[in-house]
Amino acid sequence: MPRYVKIILAGLAALLLSLILCVIVISTVSWEYAKPWINQQASTLANRPVAVNGRLTLRWVKPSNQEGWRSWIPWPEISADNIMLGNPWKDAANMADIKSLKVVFNPWALPGHTVQIQNLEVRDGNISLEKREDKSNNWTFGKQQDTKPSAWDFEIQHLILNNVQLRFADQTRQLDLTATFNSLRQASSSTASNPEPYEVDWVVKGTYQDKAVQGKGRMGTLLSLRADAAPLRVDGDVRIDSTSIGATGTLPKLDLSGPLDIQLRLSGDSMHELYSILGVVLPTTAPYHTEGRLVRTPGADGDTWLYENFKGTVGKSDLAGTLRYQVRKPRPLLTGQLESKLLRLRDLGPLIGIDTSTVKGKTARQAAQAQPKNKALPVKHIDTARWGAMDADVKFTGRKIVRDKSLPLDNISAHVELNDRVLSFRPLNFGVAGGTLSNTLVLNGQEKTIKARIKTTAKHLKLKQLFPAAASMKASFGEVYGDLSLTGSGTSVATLLAHANGQVQLLVSRGTISKALLETAGLNIANIIIGKLFGDKQVVLNCLAGDFVMTDGLLQTRVFTLETDDALVELTGQITFANERLDLDVKPDNKSLRIFTLRSPLYVKGTFKNPDVGVQAGPLAARAGAAIALGLASPFAAILPLLNLGTNDSSDCGALLAQVEKPSKAPQKRPAQK
Repeated sequence: MPRYVKIILAGLAALLLSLILCVIVISTVSWEYAKPWINQQASTLANRPVAVNGRLTLRWVKPSNQEGWRSWIPWPEISADNIMLGNPWKDAANMADIKSLKVVFNPWALPGHTVQIQNLEVRDGNISLEKREDKSNNWTFGKQQDTKPSAWDFEIQHLILNNVQLRFADQTRQLDLTATFNSLRQASSSTASNPEPYEVDWVVKGTYQDKAVQGKGRMGTLLSLRADAAPLRVDGDVRIDSTSIGATGTLPKLDLSGPLDIQLRLSGDSMHELYSILGVVLPTTAPYHTEGRLVRTPGADGDTWLYENFKGTVGKSDLAGTLRYQVRKPRPLLTGQLESKLLRLRDLGPLIGIDTSTVKGKTARQAAQAQPKNKALPVKHIDTARWGAMDADVKFTGRKIVRDKSLPLDNISAHVELNDRVLSFRPLNFGVAGGTLSNTLVLNGQEKTIKARIKTTAKHLKLKQLFPAAASMKASFGEVYGDLSLTGSGTSVATLLAHANGQVQLLVSRGTISKALLETAGLNIANIIIGKLFGDKQVVLNCLAGDFVMTDGLLQTRVFTLETDDALVELTGQITFANERLDLDVKPDNKSLRIFTLRSPLYVKGTFKNPDVGVQAGPLAARAGAAIALGLASPFAAILPLLNLGTNDSSDCGALLAQVEKPSKAPQKRPAQK
């Protein structure tokens, strides 16, 4: 045998013997003696206390994913118990306490400067990630000045979690959550190249901005959050206070830098509660539930979130559409189109300050503290603080609207814009009782006091459809026309009206009126006045025309005349919105000598809550007065301000209309009532 061959064989034998001896030494030597040195080196590297307080062992295991001769080469498995990782803050508890840890290394990856952990198993662990108000955190390891990138890569191929609790506390966001993770049974047989759809189940609880949080679900392996891995699959539900959020789909990388595509489910007591959770400004609504596809697209100037083709309900009304939320400067922008095929007017109540929610608790307490018993106009402060959080441009279409007592509305069309704290509805149009109700509303919230502007036009509102319950009477029905234009400033509906300026005009065409008809229509104060003037008989109404002027919250009549075949009835006076007081006179005049004689003039005084009608105001009059007072007083408080003002029908209003349209002297202001 040549000499060089002997030298090579001898060298290989020595190397093999050294490897065998190394394996024997590593397998037999007690690692307990090395723990102090390991603890010291790990503490220096992490720049905080690190200790293995339990046993530390190493054994060799046969690899499960190798083929050929490599499958005969064992891999090292390190087991450690009672591992402690301290916090950088001396006054805080440990960052991690792990009862049991097993690590299997792949030695064949070391020549490529990669530390590859084939299996990592964690049992009974408690890990706490914290961020304080000064924005310092406990997950940044090592010396801060050492920014040189490492020449080594670190990989984990398979992760098994058993009763591992992860706490994440962020004081800057008032967030404190604790999640418990457990690997599912099938996860033990999955691999990095062939993972199971869901490998880990989780349960979470905690608080977010003082709201209780709880939830549960499943997800794929956390290794999906590696840079080269597929997105993480998730399926779970989380409840934050009264809001429930469910998601099924895929999440991007851990830093949310990639695309997101999930099926999102949202439900809660009111959409306005989403502001504290998602940062999206939405109105107060009835309880809701929606489901749709949520897609996130990263962009250089900001991300775009698309809630696509969602469907759901608000109260008992259906709602569908697509919303797009774009992160941009100086404010995010919400755009979209919404549609409802059947919208209950009751479900619009929260939009104008009426609590229709069946859910009590916080909402009920807020409502109870808002409105004094002696006030009819809403005094609740209109909060504009959130209006500066974003801009909006949303269009809404409602095919049919239904209210209680079967009043049909249809074809609502609204264009809602929010731009630099200015909220506008241009237009806000309804199809009402065979006619149209057109509105524009602008609320400027750039200052502490809101500046409001509203214009309303009513055309061809058919009384027969407005009051279908009265259609059974043998009476003819006409139409209602009206115009309203007001401006005001304030911080609530009451103060806006207390400082409002503008005018209101009303016209009711030819028809038939009676006390019973008005009572059936729900206009009780009008039925009292008509009953006192004409008794219980039906009276042919030729026309009703009204023209009012409003100056700093004082509504005064310029013209208000009701004409029948026998009489002219004039209403004069004023309504003071600052103190909600009525001061009106009703003066009837006979047009000809008839057997029937009108009664004495009437008055309407008192407050919106407690009106006094006629000479002797009875309980019925007191109760009835509030209806017409609120009907006249609610252009800012309700979307349909003119529907309840007229109940008579006619077509021959030429003379009275001319009287309304011709210039008239400003009404004389009466002394204020105490």
